[in-house]
This record gives sequence, structure tokens and C-alpha cells, in this order.
Amino acid sequence: MKAIRRFTVRTVLPEQLQPLHELALNLRWSWHPETRDLFRSVDPEVWAATGEDPVRLLGEVPAARLAALAADRRFLRRLGDLADDLREYLAGPRWYQAAEQAAGAAQPAAVAYFSPEYGIAAALPQYSGGLGILAGDHLKAASDLGVPIIGVGLFYRHGYFRQSLDRDGWQQERYPLLDPDELAVTLLRETDGAPCRVDLALPGGRTLAAHVWKAQVGRVPLLLLDSDIEANSPAERDVTDRLYGGGSEHRLLQEMLLGIGGVRAVRSYCRLTGHPAPEVFHTNEGHAGFLGVERIRELIADGAAGPGLDFAAALEAVRAGTLFTTHTPVPAGIDRFDRDLVARHFGGDAALPGVPVDQVLALGAESWRGGDPKLFNMAAMGLRLAQRANGVSTLHGEVSRSMFNGLWPGFDPAEVPITSVTNGVHAATWIDPAVVRLGAAEIGAERAESAMTTGDAQRWTGLEKIANTDVWELRRTLRSQLVDEARSRLRASWRQRGAGEAELGWVASALDPDVLTIGFARRVPSYKRLTLMLRDQDRLRALLLHPTRPVQIVVAGKAHPADDGGKRLIQQMVAFADDPAVRHRIVFLPDYDMAMARHLYPGCDVWLNNPLRPLEACGTSGMKAALNGCLNLSVLDGWWDEWYDGQNGWAIPTADEAGGVLDPDSGEAERRDDIEAAALYDLIEHQVAARFYDRGADGLPHRWIAMVRHTLVTLGPKVLAGRMVREYVDRLYTPAALAQRELAAADHAGARELADWKARVREAWPAVRVEHVEAECPDEAQELGSSLALRVQVALGTLEPGDVEVQVVSGRVDESDGISDARVLALKPVGGPDLDGRTRYEGSLELSRTGPFGYTVRVLPAHPRLASPAELGLVALPAESTGMDAGLLR
Repeated sequence: MKAIRRFTVRTVLPEQLQPLHELALNLRWSWHPETRDLFRSVDPEVWAATGEDPVRLLGEVPAARLAALAADRRFLRRLGDLADDLREYLAGPRWYQAAEQAAGAAQPAAVAYFSPEYGIAAALPQYSGGLGILAGDHLKAASDLGVPIIGVGLFYRHGYFRQSLDRDGWQQERYPLLDPDELAVTLLRETDGAPCRVDLALPGGRTLAAHVWKAQVGRVPLLLLDSDIEANSPAERDVTDRLYGGGSEHRLLQEMLLGIGGVRAVRSYCRLTGHPAPEVFHTNEGHAGFLGVERIRELIADGAAGPGLDFAAALEAVRAGTLFTTHTPVPAGIDRFDRDLVARHFGGDAALPGVPVDQVLALGAESWRGGDPKLFNMAAMGLRLAQRANGVSTLHGEVSRSMFNGLWPGFDPAEVPITSVTNGVHAATWIDPAVVRLGAAEIGAERAESAMTTGDAQRWTGLEKIANTDVWELRRTLRSQLVDEARSRLRASWRQRGAGEAELGWVASALDPDVLTIGFARRVPSYKRLTLMLRDQDRLRALLLHPTRPVQIVVAGKAHPADDGGKRLIQQMVAFADDPAVRHRIVFLPDYDMAMARHLYPGCDVWLNNPLRPLEACGTSGMKAALNGCLNLSVLDGWWDEWYDGQNGWAIPTADEAGGVLDPDSGEAERRDDIEAAALYDLIEHQVAARFYDRGADGLPHRWIAMVRHTLVTLGPKVLAGRMVREYVDRLYTPAALAQRELAAADHAGARELADWKARVREAWPAVRVEHVEAECPDEAQELGSSLALRVQVALGTLEPGDVEVQVVSGRVDESDGISDARVLALKPVGGPDLDGRTRYEGSLELSRTGPFGYTVRVLPAHPRLASPAELGLVALPAESTGMDAGLLR
């Protein structure tokens, strides 16, 4: 029999215990060990049974226990101290406030951060994988640093799915209903107590309405929009039913609600709380790209009380304060919608006032060669609406510049205005408390906390002095914890698959706390190659069952519910792990989530990552493992490509290094996987296992421990989300805030002027030409250190010399005269235009490199408010720019 209505009955806490509510409703408890210990002490059994969720704990703990705690003076002292500590954390100055004082008013008053998913805690399951975990770590690090961020997302009533396996090892999904009254969220309300509501117009006179839930992530508010409200029809109620579910229109509505509704939710929150309005809007992937369209509407609509902006000026004002972060290294990972579908939702009675539908469609048009004119590309819109953009590792920045090169025709990929900020992870969330205690014993608790928060490398010095015996005892303790956790999960999984208790005696001996343990856990798209380790199963069995140097592997991961290919990979892995001959050495643990990860990262000795290079944007799981003294064994992709140093783990050779290919569509995939799997087996057998089991007279693997210590000291400060957020503040948020203010001053005079200038330049650009280039070059071969005097004649049409910059681009040339490792020199105008309207530019090119050398000349638009010379995507080159006047230097 089913209930016709569901609701939550809250526990009434004794007055003395009221601060428990305060602690439970701020998600700082998820990364604050002392607060977690307090909640555990309320009732250890209930704490475990509720999944270590304080809100559920307080709803289920017996009244008699609460009465006893209310009379327990020792508990009340702990409670009072932790409540005071939280208030001090929320109100006291932190890194951002100190930096703000030093920089004056340069830093943004607030930043709005938009993401479709957030991994804050297992108790708030609003995430599917790395994108959400990264977003959660971004907010936590911002809180610790005092950065005034407002997070914006959607509240999914069914979250992502919970994973189990059937008897045949096929992934099963279930979607438990989430009751917000049982979560650490509160409803945003108007001053009269009514729920705050956000409305979006839909085609056919329909309305998509949403309430706003607020999760408090330390100092950072996270606003989550929820369409499951009575004001909506059933179809609209289901818009936020689950993460990454539904068809194309369902996804479009989710992204409209996130972007457009998210901006409106931010405005309401600031109005109701007095929080400073954001000066910078940061969109984490293209899912929230429509936020820029809504902000354009706001600026146009301001004309109701005076002269509003036109679309072009509003676009410039919005772009100045917008940052777009791309996380995908492949076009297939980008959301693309049918152009007609988008037109229907932004035209007619669904149109945003003042925003023509053709302008919206132009923002997402695939206008480059090879693009599909019938599709609307969310990443293209995100890049067109943001003056600043970045990838999430150095290599991913390079990949992104190549992937989006079509938006900036005429420019080499290296000049595409997409920078990179390498991701980081939130140390307090992912470091096991035992690791923290060991470090604090050596360098002090206060310094250890600062090291984990700020990413200051100097704070990590001293950890190299930790004794070998202490390091090794810690590693075995963490490995033992993982073994216990894995056995518990393994037993539960087999019971779900239909096994009886009498069949599971072997589980008690599955895995061994003294055996080299390798971890592999992530989402299961094909490019991450879950089953590469199964390429030669006899070779893998030999490694697992080696008589003196055995290896054990813990595997976890979820395939998207619609990805049958990923599910087949999981089934293959489970089939191998089910074999009685090896099931004590390799296990697949279903339902990979944050709760599992807390045991998995610290307990592994080696973290395995073998994606197809360069398809891993960053790969932060290996960072979390490294923070716990786990060594990485990875393809040189993502973050590992820039921070592998030969002493912090191992690099798996890739097929391109062996004369193979990496293109997954080239027909050579089988050969590539064979090569890379063989390299993986060789590394594990001859280097990884050999070093782990190479023991000294005292029984310790000294060379292994040295690598662990080196990893902690050198990678620790690099992989931190604190380091990442500081980079965002210094390199992207602050410049964006300054640009936004400059364009907004004097009723957006700067935005109007910039829009008019761009329109004038675009109209005049077809007449801009490099008409003549000459150089004083007496000999074909030039001496190193000499220089060339260059004179260039440029036709500017109706433009002035101040509207452009004429550049010489020089560098090494290849056999086809392509310039690499380029350097840029700006030439200066000399005199006014000649009788033919041409302007002469001159300069001296220093020949500072030997070998094949070449140069070309180009003209670019130039304006002090451009963030990049490539911003307009306009460039004028000589009619023949194939290495003219190239010479050989000696």
C-alpha cells in the first residue's frame, strides 16, 4: 500500500542542543573532522545507519538520547565550542579579505558560479562525476579562502542514479526520491514568508516556475532551482527530475532554467539578503550559457526607466564580466540542440523582451567550416558570450584552442584566446584525517591547516622529515581500512545479485592489507578504457597471483544509463573479477560515490589512469589519491602531463611514442590498445611491484617511501583547489571585474563605444590589406644577432592607424614554410597615408635564432578594451604569406 502524500516530521531539539541545527545546516561539517566527530558521538549507530548525514541523524536519534545529551555538560561544551568556531569561520577575514585590502577595490565584490551539478557531500547527491566534484571543491575552497562566490545549480529530485549489478554483472539503475526537508537545504523565502519563485516563459503561453533551495557551503550560498512545485504542469514539474536525463527538449529546458532562471535567482537572493551583486559570472561548462542571454535582456530592459542599451552594447557589457570554463576535450562532449527547437523557445510568445531570436541563434551558430548550420552549439555560445575562457589543465588548454579554432579563423591554435587553469581538489574533503594528523605532528596543526587551504608550497616543507616507519605504518593502516570497506561493499553487492550467505565465505579473505593495491575508479565512457587492463587476461592473472610480488586491484565506476557500451565494459570487468581464481585479488565495487571515494583514494598505493591521450581534460581523482600519499600510474594526459616528474609515480607509454596512432577512429584502435596494455603490464611487473616489494633489512621499502614523501611535498600544494581558486581570482575574476566596471561606468558609455567601434571595424575590414612588404636583406643567409629593417604598406580603408596593429610574426619554419615557436613584433606607423591611401609601417626584426627562419606580416584590430588581439576573429595577411623573405641563419 502506497502513501498518497509524503512529508517529513522534524525532531524538536531541546533548547540546549539548538546549535546542532546550525551545524547540520552548514555543509562545512562535510570537511570539518571535529564537527563530524561531534555528530558521530550523538549516536554512533544512527550516524552510520543514516550514511553519516547530520540532518537525517537529528531526525532519527531517540528522544531519550537527546535528553541525555542536553544534560551532558562535556558534550554541551564541545557543542558550544564548535558553534563558536563555525561563526568565527563565517565572519572572520580570510585570504581574500587580506588580498582585497592589499589590492584596494580591484577584486570583484562577488562572483556567481554556475554549474549543472555539485558534489558537496554524499548526503546531498546532486552530482554524477568529475564536473560536479570539481564544482563542489571550487565552492569549498572559495569558502575557506573567503572568496565571495554565489553558487547556482538545479535541485534534482532524483539526483543521479544509484548503481547495482544483476546476477550477470549488468548495471542496474534506481532513482531514490530526495526529500529536501531531509537535506541540508532551506527554502529561499520572500519577506512575507512566501517561497521565492522564478518564472520562465515557454512556447504556447506556458510558464516554467521554480522555487529556490539554498545550501550553505561554509561561507558560500549555493542556490538550487527546483521545478517540482504545484504551480507547474506535470511536464514542467519533471524538468528538474534527474541529472542528465530526458530527451533534447528536456535538456534544453534544464539549461534554460539553470542559465536564465539562475540569474533571476541570484538577483532575488541579493535583494532578499543584501549580498553584493556579482560583478563576474563564471559558467562551468556550456550548460549554463543562457545566463548571458538573460543578462543582455536585463541591460536592454533597463531602458524602461531611461535609455537602455541596444543588443550590441549589452553584449559587450555582459562579455566583459563573463568567464567560460570548458571541460570537454572532444566535440562529442558538447551539448548541441536543433536550431529550430531553440528558435521555438526564444521566439514568439516565449521570447525574451528586447532580445531578437535571430541574435540568440547567432550566438550558438556553428559558423565555422565543417560546422552544422542546423545545430545550436552551447559551447560556441559560451565562448561568444565570455571575454575570458579557460581549459582545466595546460594540455587541455592546448586541445581546446585547437578544438575551437574555427571561431577565430585566420589565427593559429596557439593564439586562440583560451587560457588554462589546472583543476585542483579540496584537501580537507579528500585527505584522510590520519594523514592530516601525521603531517600536523611534524609541522604543527596550524601550519598544516594553512597548507591545505592556500596551496602555499612553503607550508608543505618539513613533511620530508617524517620517519619512514611512520609513513609505512600509515600506509598499511589506510590500506587496511580500504580492505574492510571493500569487503563490506562486496558482500552487499553479491547479496543484491542473489548470492546466499553460505556462498560468501570467500569474501572474508578478499584483498589483503599487505598486498600492493591499485585503484581505478571513474565514469565509464569508452575513452577512459576501463577494460584496458583486461587486454591480456593471462598476463593480468599472472600479476595478480604472483607468488612473491602479488598485485590487487579495486575497481569502481558508473556508466551513463543510456550508454550500453559503457555497461558492457562494466559487465566484462565484473565477469573477470567474478572468477574464483582471482576474485580475492580484484574486485568491482558498485555505486561509486563520494562516500566510497573517502576510503578508496587513501587506501590505494597506486592510482591507475589510462585514458586515450589527449581526451582526459584533467582527471582530478589522481590528485585526491596523491594527497594521501598514493602514487600515480597514468598516461601523460590531463594534469599528469604537466606535473609528472619521474619521482612521483610512473608514466604509461602511449602508442604514438611507439610509432602507432592515437586517433580512435583511425582503424588502428586494436593495435594501439595492445601496445599500451603491454606497456602497462611491464610497468606494473618490473617497476611498480618491484619497487613496492624491494624491502630493506628493516622490512621497509625505502625507495617506495621516498616516492610517497616526494609526492606529498611536491604535488601537495599544486593539486589543491585553494591554489586553483587563487589563480581564478588573480588571473580571471579580477581582470573581468575591472573590465566590467570600465564598460558599465557612466551609464555603460564604455560598452556603447566598444560596440560601435567593433561594428565600424567589421564593416571596414574587407578593405584592410597588406599591400607591400620589403626588407633590407643584402645576403640570403643572415648572421645571428643581426636585424632586418622592415617597411610595410597597409591599406586601412576607412579605419585609422589607431584602430589596428600591424605585426611581424617570426620564428622557425618547417618544410612547408609554416612558422612555429612564433614571436610577435609590433610595427609603428610612419607619417600619414600616401596618395593611394596607404599607411607605411616600419620596424626592426632582430634575428635571434639560428636555422630555418621566416616571417610574415599581419594586421589586427586594436582597442584598449580588447582582452585579446584575436577577440574579433579578424586578421589581414599578405596575399602571399608563405614564408616570404625567409632565410637561413648561421
